[in-house]
Amino acid sequence: MGSQEEGEGAEPTAALMEDMDSKDKKLEQHGISNCKFMDEKNQVNENEWDIGRREPMSKRQMKKLMREKRWHEQKEQRKQKRKEKKVKKRRERQTRNEDGIEESARKYLKRDVTPSNIRVVLDCSFDSLMALKDIKKLHNQIQRCYAENRKAAHPVKMYLTSHNGQLKKNMDENDKGWVNWKGITVTAKHFIEVIKNEDLVYLTSDSPNMLNELDASKAYVIGGLVDHNHHKGLTHDNAEKLGITHAQLPLGSYVKMNSRKVLTVNHVCQVAGWKSEDQHKHSAA
Repeated sequence: MGSQEEGEGAEPTAALMEDMDSKDKKLEQHGISNCKFMDEKNQVNENEWDIGRREPMSKRQMKKLMREKRWHEQKEQRKQKRKEKKVKKRRERQTRNEDGIEESARKYLKRDVTPSNIRVVLDCSFDSLMALKDIKKLHNQIQRCYAENRKAAHPVKMYLTSHNGQLKKNMDENDKGWVNWKGITVTAKHFIEVIKNEDLVYLTSDSPNMLNELDASKAYVIGGLVDHNHHKGLTHDNAEKLGITHAQLPLGSYVKMNSRKVLTVNHVCQVAGWKSEDQHKHSAA
């Protein structure tokens, strides 16, 4: 009995082995080896191409597959190009440094700047008298004042007072960078709370006093009002009520005027800056 069972058990084993040998031969005929396997990623890509060869594809699909194939083939080339570009830039920087030319100096030509002791105040206490469109214009004029002062060889000390209401809201929404402005004091307080009355001079075209020279100990106030001449004499009247000295700049010496002497905030600020520059030149001479 034992020998018979062993014989019956041997027959299926031999048949199984014969079946496995036949499968191996078929695999070898198709060029597939059990001992050679690609990694998972390459195998997936190979399968995709096999499917593409067996199934009919449109021209668009063929082009897409060809692009993907080229992209994979050129991956190492792109990597090498990036490395070469970085090396080239590094060598260029080293060459410039050896020649004594710093990259930062090439980008920004810095001039000798001597700050002025003159103070200029932008009075923004007229917020309630302006419509939103005029508030936006005032905002633009303030930006120009700041930009011009930053470029000046002798920048004045700037103050932006009564900074609240519509103006602050508009600046917060459209010019968030104002919080990083340098060389300017921005405050919600009125200018009389920031600077002593005896140091203040309100610049207004309605003043009978002509300002021929700027006094370094004074702070010159410019009314931040865009009113299209709807509020004539307002800044002069405010200066009188507050007991502040007032004067007008000699605009005719700097700007050709064909009508009433009313300029934008940034123009008045520019004229004050030019006047300051002139005085610095005369004092240096």
